[in-house]
Formats: sequence, C-alpha cells, structure tokens
Amino acid sequence: MLKNRQFLGELISECIAVMIIVLIGDSVAAMYTLYDPSPYKLSYWGVSIVWGLGVTIAIYVTGSVSGTHANPAVSVALALYRGFPWRKVPAYCAAQVLGGILGAALVYTLYQPVIDHYNQLHGLTRADGGAAGVFFTHPGEFITPFHAFMDETILTALLVGGIFAITCEYNTVAPQANSSALIIGLLVASIGACSGYLEAWAINPARDFGPRLFCFLTGWGGSALPSPGNFWWVPIIGPLAGGVIGAGCYQFLIRPFIPRQGSPVIPPVP
Repeated sequence: MLKNRQFLGELISECIAVMIIVLIGDSVAAMYTLYDPSPYKLSYWGVSIVWGLGVTIAIYVTGSVSGTHANPAVSVALALYRGFPWRKVPAYCAAQVLGGILGAALVYTLYQPVIDHYNQLHGLTRADGGAAGVFFTHPGEFITPFHAFMDETILTALLVGGIFAITCEYNTVAPQANSSALIIGLLVASIGACSGYLEAWAINPARDFGPRLFCFLTGWGGSALPSPGNFWWVPIIGPLAGGVIGAGCYQFLIRPFIPRQGSPVIPPVP
C-alpha cells in the first residue's frame, strides 16, 4: 500500500514538474510571439534563461519526490543506464505528457484573448497554425523535418549527457547538493540560446507533445497533429534517440575514467 502511494506521488510529481516547465516556458514564448514590439525580440537570451529557470524551479518543487525526470528522454536513459525500473517508464512518460497538457491549458487560460487578437490582426486562424508557436515547435527557416530530427538528436544528447555528468556521484567537479538544479537549468538555457531558432529546441517529447495534443483539441486541429510536413514525430523520436546516445557517451566514455575515492587505509593496531 505504501509503495503504491509512493508511486502515485512520483507520478503526480512528474506531472506537476512538466506543468511548471510548460507554464513558464510557453508563457515566455507567448510574450515573444504575440506582442509587437516584443520585450524579447532583441534579447532572445531572456527567452532561453526563462525556460531554463522553469526547469530549475520544477526540480526544486518536485525533485525530492520523483527526482524530476520531467522528460521521457531522461526516464528512458535512466532506465537503460542507471537502474531506474523499466516498469515505471510508461507511467512516468504518461504523467509527463499530462503535465504538458495541463501546462498548455494554463497558458491558454492566461493568453487566450491575446492569441485571438493576434490571429485576427494577422488574418490567421488556429487551423492555419496562428499563434501555434506559443505552444509547440516547428522547423525554422531552411530546416527540413529530417534535419530537425538530427538537430533534436544532437541537442538532447547534449542535455541528457550533461544531466548524467551533473548528477554523477563520482564527479567531484560537478555542483554538489542542491545547486545541481540551477546548473541543469543553465544547461537548458544554453542549448536554447545557441540553437533555439532551428526548431525551438524541444529536447523533450512531453514538453512538445502535451501542448500539441491540447492544441489539437482546442481548434488548431491538423496544424498541431499531424502538423505541416508531418513534423509531430520529430520532437518525440529525436529526443528519445538523443537521450540514449548522450547518456551512453557519458556512461562509457567519461564515467569509467573518473577516479573513485578509495576508502582510507587504517593502519594495523600495534
């Protein structure tokens, strides 16, 4: 009974973590997209740092319950390399996607009048994809879905490999105690700052698919799913593949060579 209660708490924690990330991140995307002039148009680093702080806040709120995977790519990598139970992975991923849906619903509640005004002003409809960039990702200029798949694989490999390094018990150079949440947030922000214009750096299937599913049900229809060029699968498969690759690189190319602190030698009693 206690185990079931704990597992339920973990799922609630994962749901809330992604909800926080999407609420903060998609809200800053709304500030960037819907306002002219936008306070972020000439300071894109602000968008990136807010997304990163969303991740940091989510970790501080939920980390003591579930460890704050908040990303199916992280859950799969932890199951593959660090002993996280595979039986928990589907439920964790479902809770994370639900968190994405709830986060998008809260953003919609905040910005619905502004979204409608933006679409009316620009002669757009939701079915045309008007204001869709607030909620989910799409390819930037000159980016094909296949190229976006490679981007998402590489960027998520950097993310999950970095998370594995930051949380490795043998890595004494990594931040200790509670400061790791801030560094993970800065890692997310750095990835966004250096590559966000490619396809809005999903690097998290739940962060993209949850809001995409919400939009499908609230008027965006085919512009959300399957989306132009059937892009919907890219922010799912790319991050899952990248998480496995990035975590594997750390586990096999870095971690085996980190010196272990040996137990102190106790001299024999004379």
